[in-house]
Amino acid sequence: MGNLYLVRHGQASFGAADYDQLSPLGRQQAERLGRYWAERGLRPAAVLMGSLRRHAQTWAGIAEGAGFDLEPLVWPGLNEYDSEAVIRAIHPQPLEKPQTPEGYRQHFRVLRDGLRQWMDGTISPEGMPSYDAFAHGVTSALDHVRGQHHGQDVIIVSSGGPISTAVGHVLGLSPDTTIELNLRIRNSAVTQFQFNPKRHSLLTYNTLPHLDSPDYTDWITFA
Repeated sequence: MGNLYLVRHGQASFGAADYDQLSPLGRQQAERLGRYWAERGLRPAAVLMGSLRRHAQTWAGIAEGAGFDLEPLVWPGLNEYDSEAVIRAIHPQPLEKPQTPEGYRQHFRVLRDGLRQWMDGTISPEGMPSYDAFAHGVTSALDHVRGQHHGQDVIIVSSGGPISTAVGHVLGLSPDTTIELNLRIRNSAVTQFQFNPKRHSLLTYNTLPHLDSPDYTDWITFA
């Protein structure tokens, strides 16, 4: 059996003008994960990642922390959906920038509703593929790993949407359950699949073994 480690990027810049940029803490989360893996002797044969800046920065942090010297395969199908486009598709008036607990709750209520409608095919957010096409971008990466890396350890660096979509695909989950997984995945969290040439099997989801110490309690983030 091979092992596939799907990593959500480190903390990005939620609420800022450019979300697609790791915060200083996000870089620390990625480097800490790399150190954790190096301490345990992980030697991946390959790494795939989306083409977003936060994916590249996360991989750079992991590689620095672990001493990995691998050239990642950029796989655009592992890119995140455009959450702002999803929200605009059902809420044309701009939402206020979330700065309070209620503001964050409203933001994610609207996003949850928009994701459900996009997955059902009832809306087509501007500039985005259909959900079926989005999901194919994710499952094609899983197919590539199964086909090319039997018996090896592989890392994927991506985002909450693609990772939850991968889990939903492997487990046959409903759209609502997949959305709930998506909105609860933590920054730099690791989801592990085992795989053979025929299938992937879920082993763990949304784990933070590299932050499992009181010293890192303040490093656990979601957005």
